[in-house]
Amino acid sequence: MVGGFTRDTMVEITNFIVKAIDSISDDEKNHMIDELLEAYKRGARVLVMGAGRSGLVGKSFAMRLLHLGYHVYVLGETIVPRIREGDLVIAISGSGRTRLIVTAAEAAKIVGAKIIALTTYPDSPLGRLADIIVRIPGRTKIAKEEDYFTRQILGIHEPLAPLGTLFEDTTMLFLDGVTVELMKKLGKTEEDLRNEHANIEL
Repeated sequence: MVGGFTRDTMVEITNFIVKAIDSISDDEKNHMIDELLEAYKRGARVLVMGAGRSGLVGKSFAMRLLHLGYHVYVLGETIVPRIREGDLVIAISGSGRTRLIVTAAEAAKIVGAKIIALTTYPDSPLGRLADIIVRIPGRTKIAKEEDYFTRQILGIHEPLAPLGTLFEDTTMLFLDGVTVELMKKLGKTEEDLRNEHANIEL
């Protein structure tokens, strides 16, 4: 059985995500799914973007969108086409302040693309640009000045999961759930997704 910090961290992340499930707005999720369904129907391009680990989460979701039959791209790849009016941008940033993502969202907004923001902070620069916001809980308190004993006395505990891990892991599972809901609404089966999966892997 896994023990030590590894187990404690896994339990902390799992407990956090279980609580997050009940705090993510069903209305926000439904707005996101409705927009994705509309993008599918009109053959719109979907651009997924995030920086660092959020970008890796975005790439995972983009892969599933590809399997579902979307025209999907990931910011930073060399094959990203021109984004046009009516296209859809999915921007992932826990802080909502990541400069690269905010700048890209601003450019997409200018040409008339719709923006879905996944962020912990709806009032952030990214949130203010977005047409649809899905608030994903993440790490919001980081101890700075207090020493260890002061934090213990006051009951202030830094999470074991460092930096943006809680946001990134919660977003990953949320988007996996969105994928399944899209499958059902589009009438896709696992076999349909398998038929779109890469067949040149070694």
